[in-house]
Parts: sequence; C-alpha cells; structure tokens
Amino acid sequence: MKASPSARSWIAAGVRHEVLTRALPALRHDMVAPVSVIRMGLLMLKRQVAADSIDASACAERVELVESQLGELVIGVRSLRDWELATTSEGITRSALVAQCVSLMRAAYEMQGISLTVDPALASAADEIQWPHAAALRYLLLGAMGHLHDSIEGLGAISVAPDGPRVLCLSAVARDGAAALPDEADAHRAPRALAIDAIALQSLADDLGYAVKRDDATLRLDFGAA
Repeated sequence: MKASPSARSWIAAGVRHEVLTRALPALRHDMVAPVSVIRMGLLMLKRQVAADSIDASACAERVELVESQLGELVIGVRSLRDWELATTSEGITRSALVAQCVSLMRAAYEMQGISLTVDPALASAADEIQWPHAAALRYLLLGAMGHLHDSIEGLGAISVAPDGPRVLCLSAVARDGAAALPDEADAHRAPRALAIDAIALQSLADDLGYAVKRDDATLRLDFGAA
C-alpha cells in the first residue's frame, strides 16, 4: 500500500521531532545557564540586603547581573520560535548554518568519540548567499548529520565542506582514518530508539523541498532545490 501525501507529511513531521529532540540538550543548556547565574545573583543580593550595612554599589552590580542574564534567558526562549517552519526568516548563510548545527551537536557527538570538522572554506564571508527558510535548512543539516551518525559503522568523524556555491557535502570517516562504510545491519546507534535511516532522511528532504544524495559515506545537500 502506497503512503498517502498526509501520511508522508506525518513521517516527515516525526523525523523533525526526532531531530529537535536530539538538539534539545544543547538548547536546554543554553537556557539553564542564565537561570543558574540568576539564582546565584539573587542569593548574593539577599545576603547583602540582610547585612547590617547595605553596600548600594554591590547591590546595584547584582541587580545589573540579574537583568543581563534575564535578557539572555528571554533571547533563548524566543529562539525556540526559529524551529517553526512557518516562521518568516530573513535567511541564513551556509557558514552560519553549519556553525549553528555543529555547535548544537558537538558535545553529544564528542562524548561518543565522534568529531565534527568544518572546512575553512565555510568561514563566514561578507558576500555569502543568504538562503531562505533557515528553519528548514537547520532540520535538513541536522537530519543529515543524524543519518550519518546512525547508519555508519565505526564512525569517527563527520567533515562538512562546501561543494560549489549551493551544495553542502558531509563526509563520514572511520575511527582509523579510513573512509567509513555503511553498516549493512543499519544498527540503531541513535541516542534514542528511533534512527534516522535513508527513508527517514529522504522523507524529511522531500517534505522540506530539498535534494539529498548519498554516495557511500558521503552525503550531499542541495540548498538550491527548494
């Protein structure tokens, strides 16, 4: 039985949910850090206010610290809207997109002995193309990284490099430095039970409107297909 368009949309939505779930620890950390600083600042402020003599300048410094961290927390909460596909976006460059996604997943991957390397050619440039639909591209790149993570045997590193003006190339490398090969058993090495296999990644790409091409341990994402 062939899946209906609505069923395919639900499959893609499920893949996006899995991608967001994997990124959540980093997002949560970015929001929890200001909360910890705020709690410490308020504790110190309470002690200073309860003292026999109040140091006005010290209290002002604590209040300023709390205000600044509260601003960081608000920014973090508002950034969650960036994951909504319906959100109007001013666009994003490839270098900024790669920097965001690598930053979100680096800690989780390195804990598993998988390094993420970025080609110097992806360093930010003033004349870079601003690609629309930043949220969709973020899901696509994180989904591609997750696919290589889940389907490559002996994965030791994922390298990200540009391939022409609109294509991003992700290459998997085995732990011994040789080219990594797909795992025939397609083992679920995901942090959770749901692995992003080839079908899941293709469903995500089709739903977002982008082209992906897998060639052994190399994956190409075409930003110009949407």
